[in-house]
Amino acid sequence: MWMHFGIKDLIDVLLVAFFLYQTYKLMKSSGTLAIFSGVVSFIVVWILISQVLEMRLMGAILDKFISVGFVVLVILFQDEIRRFLLALGSHRGWKFLGKLFSKRGGDPEKEGKFVAPVVLACMNMARKKTGALIVIQQDMDLAIYEHTGEMFNADVNARLIENIFFKNSPLHDGAMIIADNRIKAAGCILPVAQNATLPKDMGLRHRSGLGMALETDALVIIVSEERGKISVAHKGKLSVNVTAEELQQILSGEREVTNYC
Repeated sequence: MWMHFGIKDLIDVLLVAFFLYQTYKLMKSSGTLAIFSGVVSFIVVWILISQVLEMRLMGAILDKFISVGFVVLVILFQDEIRRFLLALGSHRGWKFLGKLFSKRGGDPEKEGKFVAPVVLACMNMARKKTGALIVIQQDMDLAIYEHTGEMFNADVNARLIENIFFKNSPLHDGAMIIADNRIKAAGCILPVAQNATLPKDMGLRHRSGLGMALETDALVIIVSEERGKISVAHKGKLSVNVTAEELQQILSGEREVTNYC
């Protein structure tokens, strides 16, 4: 058996291991790890009964469950599957290949053009205790979230950001999405983190920001209306009480979000 184990078999094993690891990470971040563990346990029992022990009657019953199992899994994990496909289609590698075959190239001078006005607006809103939720697109496309709010196509301007999140503005309760150095939408609805153990003094804005950071690779800035503090969520992590210098470093890619709540 082992004499026929070649390089193709090794690649096959590594791909399966990678797939299982990524699935485990996805289920853990979404709070459905227990369901995933139950599915894996059921598959192991099915293999033991039908393949190893060759129990025909019990194996036939389990075969019926397995035959409809795919449909059941799609129903149970439809959000996770959608998130996986979105991440796959928006992966950095595909974008890199697209740039190779595209005539348009990115202008290095325009990269990070939004950083200064966003930092200025966040500091002003924190001082005035104006709540805000700002999403900075990274590799994953956020069009599905943009269409939940009012579409924009405006330059990133500190005064415009403050006006959108002004308490009497009709868009102040939602999130603003910034992509390609442009304000793409405001008043957007974000996914709420259900399994996050956030402190009680952190409300819906922080849960929405962390939920977005769990489902996408976006950087999310949260300005607390009650405490006048700035937090940043990214990749399931949340840094609280962020200073202006730290915020600028995070947005510029010089610093990572490390503190987890």
